[in-house]
Amino acid sequence: MKQIVIPYSPRQIQNFLHEKCDKNRFNVVIVHRRGGKTVFAINHLIRAALTSSKPYPRYAFISPYRLQGKSTAWDYMKQFSATIPGVKFNESELRVDFPINNSRIQILGGENSAAIRGQYFDGIVCDETQNLSPDLFDTILRPCLSDRKGFAIFIGTPMGRNWFYELHEKAKKNKDWFTSVFKASETKIIAQEELDAAKQTMSPESYEQEFECSFQAGISGSYFGSTIEDLEKSGKVINFDIDEDIEVETWWDLGMNDSTVITFAQRRSNGEIRIIDCYENSGEGLEHYINIVDSKPYKYSKHIAPHDIRVREIGTNKSRWETAKELGLEFDIAPKLSVEDGIEQVRRMLPKCFFHKNNCNKLVEALKSYCKRWDEKNNCFRNKPLHNWASHFCDSVRYGAVTEPIERSDWNKPIRVDTNYIV
Repeated sequence: MKQIVIPYSPRQIQNFLHEKCDKNRFNVVIVHRRGGKTVFAINHLIRAALTSSKPYPRYAFISPYRLQGKSTAWDYMKQFSATIPGVKFNESELRVDFPINNSRIQILGGENSAAIRGQYFDGIVCDETQNLSPDLFDTILRPCLSDRKGFAIFIGTPMGRNWFYELHEKAKKNKDWFTSVFKASETKIIAQEELDAAKQTMSPESYEQEFECSFQAGISGSYFGSTIEDLEKSGKVINFDIDEDIEVETWWDLGMNDSTVITFAQRRSNGEIRIIDCYENSGEGLEHYINIVDSKPYKYSKHIAPHDIRVREIGTNKSRWETAKELGLEFDIAPKLSVEDGIEQVRRMLPKCFFHKNNCNKLVEALKSYCKRWDEKNNCFRNKPLHNWASHFCDSVRYGAVTEPIERSDWNKPIRVDTNYIV
């Protein structure tokens, strides 16, 4: 057998991870920022691809967004594969083919889960797992591994106690699972003076999360995290009986090439807002979502959509508002407010909300995970939301919040402006 040498000299931690991930089928690897987890993961996939004896081996590196995967992993993929005889790089598809055994590695984006469904994989790496949709693995990726008994490696950094934390806890208890946490204070990969400098510019919560891998710290920059935790503590995220005699509003975030989310809510006479249901899907036409709404046992008062639903589409010269009306559903249009003003309206509305725990679990997690974008240049959070899997859920709630009737007592309340963030 011909020996192939790739230009990779693993660190002690990376060697340890290669050994553990060889022995365990499912692996949860929690590493501080700049700890070398992406380099480890890429090289693990390359070795697995080259040494597989299965016919047409297939592997994937999955980032929250395809463009993110291209910027973080594609150069590494080319760098460490360049010396392999006959290797072929497909730039448009972010794919590496190894003619030696017909194996392939591809970089994919979790935002287009419909494109992943139905494929088979002998191994996958989920990158920045904390930012991936909570049900991506269970509903799409796990079946893709089944017939070939493929492996999975989840890498990332904590982001509160979201589903990445749940995976970490699951791995502690289950056979064939491995998990480990690597803190900057323990690995010594980053010089102490650099860590000290980071402490001076970062909030204690952010530093603990990013460098000390703390799941205890709240999600850095979260818009609604503390409010949702307060609702949970006060018993407002529970399984309650849904009164089907009370009319229901639907709040829509309409995706084009990504998720569409519909939130179902009841406004009660005592001021409570009960979030009773939520539906998300992608890659479906408007008719599919209208059928979902019609299939629910609810009586509807209104259906609220964003203002751009009236934009006419190229090709049909017809807006989605017109298409929906032809299909029997007429939308009310949410006021056109800035995202920042809409977020403030959500903040005002949430204390009045109850969430049905079973029906709205993913929506609740999304509200916790919706956070400000980190500005690496200025070492601070920008007062602009990070676009990730949680965005569509939170946008649907925002459209509902901006159409909420304003109490007269609220008219003179000032809108809070946080001057600590760069806008």
